[in-house]
Amino acid sequence: MRPAFSVIFLTTLLGAAQGLFLTLYGTELIGLGNLNHADSQRFLTSGSAVALVLSVLGLGASFLHLGRPERAWRSAAMWRTSWLSREVIALPLFMLGVFAYAGSHALGRGNTQLVGAATTLACIALFICTAMIYASVRFLQEWASPLTLVNYLLLGCASGLMLATLLAALDGLFALVQPYALATTVFTLLAWATRSASLFRNARLKPKSTLQSAIGIKHPRIVQTAQGFMGGSFNTREFFHGHSPELLLTVKRGFLLLAFPLPLLCMALGVMADSWQILFIAFAIQYCGLLAERWFFFVQANHPQNLYYQNIS
Repeated sequence: MRPAFSVIFLTTLLGAAQGLFLTLYGTELIGLGNLNHADSQRFLTSGSAVALVLSVLGLGASFLHLGRPERAWRSAAMWRTSWLSREVIALPLFMLGVFAYAGSHALGRGNTQLVGAATTLACIALFICTAMIYASVRFLQEWASPLTLVNYLLLGCASGLMLATLLAALDGLFALVQPYALATTVFTLLAWATRSASLFRNARLKPKSTLQSAIGIKHPRIVQTAQGFMGGSFNTREFFHGHSPELLLTVKRGFLLLAFPLPLLCMALGVMADSWQILFIAFAIQYCGLLAERWFFFVQANHPQNLYYQNIS
């Protein structure tokens, strides 16, 4: 498939925002670091504000791939059958919840755990809706797997935890840095394992359709020598990425390095040196890796129509 960069930024920014919020709410519930009330209120407020900003940036990116942005509100109309419509509903609810959670801490309200619980439900619903937009497309075998949902969840939590580690270091809350770093390591390794599992699975897929079924001819040996027209078309532009296998292999190797082991190494160095600068580098490296991962996720999906339009001009 041809990737839309607006969707790449939407999903990665939202994933980091959701992972960050879940980290903050988990911190409030567990009470890591034994922070005093003032420090915890300040950190949870500022962290929630960062999660809200990332969500707004993700929402802004989503408008870039709309043909008529002024009609975006209509995308929620098919919520009974469309995961995209459900995502359109879940995203504002999550943003509203994060705003209320940040405001409750900023104003010293006593209902923060209740607001956080409601926002957590919206957050989980958003993870499910975003992933199911792709996992529910059965004819794209690379997406139609439970691993799609698992990877969206784990990658979002890993990036959110990495960001929380950076924010804790910036705020001087070193009692939180090590627990966050440990949790980041666990979720990043889990995400590495499940993403590798999906790559292993996808590399061994066999198309359910064949060239014979695509053109309705049952002869055992068919060789296509031309597309049947002189130039490209909407089908060849929108459903095939047009990149070489060598580039895809380079991107795959790149994101496996940038999204998983390299940021973990930088994070370990940053924690040992008590350096927020190194932790910032770790987060930046991981986010670049996630951008490459999401690009590869879309590009790897092989639309069945490419069986017919296999000779791309």
